[in-house]
Amino acid sequence: MADAKPKLLIVEDDEGLQAQLKWAYDDFDVIIAGNRDQALASLRADVPAVVTLDLGLPPDPDGTSEGFAILDAIMAIKPDTKVIVASGHDARDSALQAIARGAYDFYRKPVDIDDLGLIVRRAFNLHAIEQENRRLAQRVGEDRKVLGTLITGAPEMAKVARTIERVANTGATVMLLGASGTGKELLARGLHDVSDRRDAEFVAINCAAIPENLLESELFGHEKGAFTGAVKTTEGKIEQAHGGTLFLDEVGDIPLPLQVKLLRFLQERTIERVGGRKQIVVDTRIVCATHQNLEAMAAEGTFREDLFYRLAEIVVKIPALAERPGDAALLAKAFLNRFAAEMNPQVKGFAPDALAAIDGWGWPGNVRELENRVKRAVIMADGRLISAEDLDLTPDGDDEGQVLNLKAARELADRRVIRHALARSEGNISSTAKMLGISRPTLYDLLKQYDLQT
Repeated sequence: MADAKPKLLIVEDDEGLQAQLKWAYDDFDVIIAGNRDQALASLRADVPAVVTLDLGLPPDPDGTSEGFAILDAIMAIKPDTKVIVASGHDARDSALQAIARGAYDFYRKPVDIDDLGLIVRRAFNLHAIEQENRRLAQRVGEDRKVLGTLITGAPEMAKVARTIERVANTGATVMLLGASGTGKELLARGLHDVSDRRDAEFVAINCAAIPENLLESELFGHEKGAFTGAVKTTEGKIEQAHGGTLFLDEVGDIPLPLQVKLLRFLQERTIERVGGRKQIVVDTRIVCATHQNLEAMAAEGTFREDLFYRLAEIVVKIPALAERPGDAALLAKAFLNRFAAEMNPQVKGFAPDALAAIDGWGWPGNVRELENRVKRAVIMADGRLISAEDLDLTPDGDDEGQVLNLKAARELADRRVIRHALARSEGNISSTAKMLGISRPTLYDLLKQYDLQT
């Protein structure tokens, strides 16, 4: 079934102009209203995205009072409606007053069909963008957070969250398996936050980031004088997490000699600091994560099999971002809101080509890649809307992260061709339109849609 046409409400009492406008905009579902009652009834019943409003309406056809009364009512009932007002009376003052009252744009009578059509199409484009951004914001803000801070709308991640919630209070050791950048630490923290250990410490350590000769001291602590530079007794991460949760990220990088000591802790729930002789009882819940295949490492002898089974009492596999439909757009919106508030408040959302590219990208770097791209785009953006080009999501090349969405690829190609044509014509709109084989109004529409500067 064909998509429904976008609804355009024309508030105009001149029957001749009504017919002319309705004929000119046959690509829209045009609704005609000749007075305030008809206009507001249509607003409620048909919910048009865009309204063209003649300010000079009965009972004040020679003034603007009735038109402004309708504008005020529209803004009160449906403030996201794009209202384009028209008047031949004191055009400049009327325009300023209309914009101040919430109108999207203003045009002066007599009506030029082509000029008004351009304004109307721009209004529909902007309304669609704002509607999509509101939809994403609502999804992020309402029911798309699980485990406190995890944003998702994908059934795959919802299943992961339910598993974590079920095991949170069991005390079992949990192993999180997933590629780099999938959010393993966020899930580990979420597990801690919904467990009965939430009031104690959550301590995280990246086992791959600490030199082998220092990792034992970091985990188990040391006594004063245990080695050169040990000027005081220091608790290790296991002790710091007493009563709480210790997250061992990249646990597969723990060297074999230290694996023995970690296994002893898991079996006996006691530790001995480096250089110490005293057994210390510690109540710490272990959650670990890795992107490596520990079973294969155990078969090869590079990871202790008995330690693997101790760590893997509960195994949770985290899907890659590309396997979580819709999550990329949700997360991108959340990142944009955070970074824009901190770094570039003029950025308000994503252009349509950016949303399409985000949805179609392979995301080999997962959530971390998405966060980095959005952050860079917000910092560097010149306009109000982030484009696919700002995100550096192009269909060039054959790597696994290329755009797989045909709509995104077409929009990106359009953007590049328009930029090249503008450059060759030195920004002359007429020459650019001729070069591209399109009309000037169509080019203006594309410039607006893609937020391109001339």
